[in-house]
Amino acid sequence: MKIFVTGVGGQLGHDVVNNAAARGYEVVGADIQPSYSGIQDGSAVVSAPYYQVDITDREAVRKSIDQIRPDAIVHCAAWTAVDAAEDEENRAKVDSINHLGTLYIAEAAKAADAKMVYLSTDYVFDGQGDRPWEPDDKCYKPLNVYGQSKLDGELAVSGTLDKYFIVRIAWVFGLNGKNFIKTMINVGKTHDTVRVVNDQIGTPTYTLDLARLLVDMLETDRYGYYHATNSGGYISWYDFCCEFYRQYGLDTKVIPVTTAEYGLSKAARPANSRLDKSKLAQAGFTPLPDWKDAVRRYLAEAQL
Repeated sequence: MKIFVTGVGGQLGHDVVNNAAARGYEVVGADIQPSYSGIQDGSAVVSAPYYQVDITDREAVRKSIDQIRPDAIVHCAAWTAVDAAEDEENRAKVDSINHLGTLYIAEAAKAADAKMVYLSTDYVFDGQGDRPWEPDDKCYKPLNVYGQSKLDGELAVSGTLDKYFIVRIAWVFGLNGKNFIKTMINVGKTHDTVRVVNDQIGTPTYTLDLARLLVDMLETDRYGYYHATNSGGYISWYDFCCEFYRQYGLDTKVIPVTTAEYGLSKAARPANSRLDKSKLAQAGFTPLPDWKDAVRRYLAEAQL
């Protein structure tokens, strides 16, 4: 199986390439930079064939995928700057990347008869209540521009393809790029106290674990919508921070605050990011490990 992965300069794309290559699959990576711009760790993503592809250029996407002829596409490339997406000058660009770029990938996948994985987010929901969102829920009322653009991407995939996996994730962390753990550990090293919201509830997702699942999916035809975060129950960002500070050995005091008290975000954030992952096991997939174990393994690898 030949696998084409977009967004390999980011956290997840990097790990998907490595996982697929380690299993012996032929892998091709792509991103918008002229050359691979992620971490230089000697891993497979550095030596895998690399294409510079602007996913907002329909013709460039078509030509690249026509040339590569993949059996499967994992579409990780996305605009992920949630607050910046709210700025009027960025809104068209966000749509062109998360919505239209995804549509162009899906169209090319259809022409190549390739299956596709599209990475989405809990932000497609309205973030209200306390019931975990199920993969086939249709309660779409995104709270912000980013969420709407990802929902539009979902609809582009489902409206174009039959052979697709739409996988919603949340609270992502990985070795290759910025994330909440890296940011808060750096802050904790220079501050006696930090303030972290405790009224947004969800579960983290370690990209190394998620990459394994996505390649597992590509080995099947069990298509549809899935939710995939690490196991271990639902927590707040405050709980998350307390745990990785504990594991890291920081004694910085973590002060729980409400989203309103924190008050720094341009984009509205969902209070309910709980994603029901039971469909994974029902479909025969191995769920992701416990999030505390994922934090332990991440900290051992990241050397922060």
